[in-house]
Amino acid sequence: MSDIKALLVGRNIDVADGVYLERLDMPVGVVEEWLRARLARFAVSSANPASTFVERVGSFESLIRQKSDDDLRAALFEKARAMQVTGFQGEGLEAAFAVVREASRRCLGKRHHDVQILAGQSLLQGRIAEMATGEGKTLAGTLAICVAAAAGACVHVVTVNDYLAERDAEHNMPLFEFFGLTVGVVKQDMPVPERQKQYAKHIAYVSNKELTFDYLKDVISWGGALSVHMKLRKLAGGKSRSGTLLRGLHVAIVDEADSVLIDEARTPLIISETLPDDLSEEIYQQALEIAGQLREDVDYRRGKDKDIWLTDAGTSCLSALIEGYDGVWRSRLWRQELTQKALSALHMFKRDQHYIIADNKVQIVDEFTGRVMPDRTWERGLHQMIEAKEQCDISGQRRTLSQITYQRFFGRYLLLAGMTGTAREVAPELKRVYDLPSTRIPTHKPSRRFRLADRLFRTPEEKWQEVARRAVEIAGQGRSVLVGTRSVEASELLGELLVAQGVDHVLLNARQDQVEADAVASAGEAGRITVATNMAGRGTDIKLSPEVAGNGGLHVILTEFHESARVDRQLFGRAARQGDPGTVEAIVSLQDDLFIGYAKHVSRLLQTLLLSKCWYSSHLLKMLVWYAQGKSERHNRNIRLDTIKRDREWLRALGFVGAEKK
Repeated sequence: MSDIKALLVGRNIDVADGVYLERLDMPVGVVEEWLRARLARFAVSSANPASTFVERVGSFESLIRQKSDDDLRAALFEKARAMQVTGFQGEGLEAAFAVVREASRRCLGKRHHDVQILAGQSLLQGRIAEMATGEGKTLAGTLAICVAAAAGACVHVVTVNDYLAERDAEHNMPLFEFFGLTVGVVKQDMPVPERQKQYAKHIAYVSNKELTFDYLKDVISWGGALSVHMKLRKLAGGKSRSGTLLRGLHVAIVDEADSVLIDEARTPLIISETLPDDLSEEIYQQALEIAGQLREDVDYRRGKDKDIWLTDAGTSCLSALIEGYDGVWRSRLWRQELTQKALSALHMFKRDQHYIIADNKVQIVDEFTGRVMPDRTWERGLHQMIEAKEQCDISGQRRTLSQITYQRFFGRYLLLAGMTGTAREVAPELKRVYDLPSTRIPTHKPSRRFRLADRLFRTPEEKWQEVARRAVEIAGQGRSVLVGTRSVEASELLGELLVAQGVDHVLLNARQDQVEADAVASAGEAGRITVATNMAGRGTDIKLSPEVAGNGGLHVILTEFHESARVDRQLFGRAARQGDPGTVEAIVSLQDDLFIGYAKHVSRLLQTLLLSKCWYSSHLLKMLVWYAQGKSERHNRNIRLDTIKRDREWLRALGFVGAEKK
């Protein structure tokens, strides 16, 4: 397809010739994997705001401002046609960016800053643009979107949820319509004909989950082939794509790229069908009753990633406890599996932290975003065990119809790029897995964010009392306060403390998911205290009132360090956006999950020191956080790499079966 040759210029890409264009899955050898891992360490560069590219884009501005609207439209498509041969580079790209910048000024009243020009260039180079929170990633993305769409590519703008997809499409619609580019928005529960209509447009805004599942539906509809390209080519003669939802994997621009490509990439995405559960509710209740009689560190031990394992003593104890039980309990394998799942349900998964109950159903809460995921379930009977624990209706077991990892799916785009405020911690992994180098984009204005000294308390009770006191104190200064918590339970506990003191506040957690953006947007008013679960409302600007800006800006309180330092930076990045003033601080306790899970012995030592009133410094706390988060990051990275390894093994196994069926 000549209209998207620009995507391939200067890029070593093997393209499938099935019903729509996408990259082929290429095998990765051991040596190549080793080289990737080491070269990925050098995957970060910094953009120069005084670059020749920015200067040349600016040099076109005075001339382009004299053009009529029709001349601007003609100029963009003229440059786009040229880029079908030369690729996204050179004078054609510089002039095209100048045209889009001027059109944005006329349509949106927003002129792209020089740093946003740099970000747009990075996207069309197939890179991650790391822009500080509040620097205008959404507007920067329009440069690459308009140019790629005008060059004939179907452009997927990938967001973390339906709300942001619809909001960003609506905000940028006047600019796209100015150039005659059609815009679609794909949302949850949208019927198939409407989905096809939205994907058929030049630009489609869609959440990562909806996009990936729609791709899997295409795979299933064309035979469920693992090497989908070969089977699609056989069935469709390499030409027709009738019946597919998507029209190709040409260009993907991923907003909040670290969240989508890293945080959500630990497990495959699976399309499954529900089958009747072979186990009765009585079996699950028996398992919970038996598990409740076992002793930690004697009969069982907690493993990593919420697993629990029986000891030899526990296995013997279990054999005694099941005396009188029939059926599956007579099988050694079944009784161990059921008991370990029951132990996990009882001790590793907490209500209002890992899940909530809504409509008598267990709904998983994403640990990184704080959002409810009503369509997700835990596998291998764990979900049903938690349903039994909470006295909910037991759902059926699932049988996999098709699956794919985010690593493999996004790797199939001809051009993949992304934007985020927090890439540097995972830049090597982004390069190693997705071949995505990262570029740090400087801020448009100097940062005025000031971080106060972190404070450490011995118990959660002491911590929450201080958080409440501090929030009231800062709000009383005519400023606004945003308190970030890791769980629904923690946010409601703090809310109760504030209510007890008669303090007005806004509580924002997974229970109010649909109104979170409006609440966050108004969190910059004087005297306002907003308690938000994790990063609720991520992607929404907090606009400060003049009074708040004059009194020192937004104050952010982190109440528990996260397993990833990136999430901490995302929360702190709420303060002092775009040159505004602001302060941040951390108020934590030694019994927080991060310290208990990844620095248990160090945490116990510090507990003793604090109990005896020994002195400690904020530097000691920083070392503790650095140690625990480093250990956590390595653990989670290994899980993601293991996911890739298992996915490749699954691919090889299925490919072997497919070869046998020919």
